[in-house]
Amino acid sequence: MSSEQYSGGDDRDNRDVNKANSVMRGIFGLIMIIVYVGMGVLLLINFFNWGGDWAWTRYVVGIVLIIYGLWRAYRQVKGID
Repeated sequence: MSSEQYSGGDDRDNRDVNKANSVMRGIFGLIMIIVYVGMGVLLLINFFNWGGDWAWTRYVVGIVLIIYGLWRAYRQVKGID
């Protein structure tokens, strides 16, 4: 078998692996966007019943999580990530 024939099969295998990695990274990115925005919304609506002197932290953390989730969504759509 010549080296050209052998390397051609490797290229196809590498493309398949790269495509699978790309799809999995896309799915993982989408799941993480949902997690960040979802947790931010849950904190803002006080789903976990935080109260007392530390109640302000849920607003800060909730807003930061939503902003970060939107930033990840932007990077995902633009293909920066």
